[in-house]
Amino acid sequence: MLSPRAMILRAPGTNCDHETAHAFERAGAIARRVHVHALAQKPSLADDFQILCIPGGFSYGDDIASGRIFALELKSRLADSLAKFRDRGGLILGICNGFQVLLQTGLLLADPTSGAARASLAHNTSGMFLDRWVHLRAVPGRCVFLQGMDRFELPVAHGEGRFVTRSPEDFAAFDAAGQLVLRYAADASGTSSNPNGAMGDVAGVCDETGHILGLMPHPERFIDAVQHPAWNGRLDPAAAGAGFPFFTNAVRAVS
Repeated sequence: MLSPRAMILRAPGTNCDHETAHAFERAGAIARRVHVHALAQKPSLADDFQILCIPGGFSYGDDIASGRIFALELKSRLADSLAKFRDRGGLILGICNGFQVLLQTGLLLADPTSGAARASLAHNTSGMFLDRWVHLRAVPGRCVFLQGMDRFELPVAHGEGRFVTRSPEDFAAFDAAGQLVLRYAADASGTSSNPNGAMGDVAGVCDETGHILGLMPHPERFIDAVQHPAWNGRLDPAAAGAGFPFFTNAVRAVS
């Protein structure tokens, strides 16, 4: 039986593509890092893959806004190819900068009639870039990537990660549809883990099918227990990290 294939779509400034490819390979997929220009020159490359991931980093230096230029490039040169990939049931994952890209391309949470964005990722309320670990709570619903997951920790690293919707009505609609699948949770002391002021503590969202997920935390940075700063004496060093199921779930779903 052939192994599933995962495309890690990178651009100038992307810096988490190697870690993401490694995570998918550890999960049993054949992962290939593909530059966006190579895909634009030959969009049929996407036909060979079942999983597409847009990883984290600072694509195009995050000029104008985080993920904006990468998203514009995808919309202008690869919109049909991405829509075809989505419509045939391909899995799409956007991590941090990749989440920002998914929202701006309209692949996530866009108005179905006008294509206008109904949600975005604004600057953190602190006004600063943050880099730390957060507590999370998953409510997977139909989301393929989060199946079997509940409460766990992952690292975050971003300056524009505050989830906001176009209106309170949009937020309520996404909530009712089960699309707000990942939220920042309180730590053991009861202190909120929300690092950026996101509405409703939202850390990740999926589309209505559960095949597209965007999230601010970095699962690819915690696939081994020893990657946690407090693993010694707390976690089995041979155990998988809390981010690993994101990748094993995806591989299992398309195998």
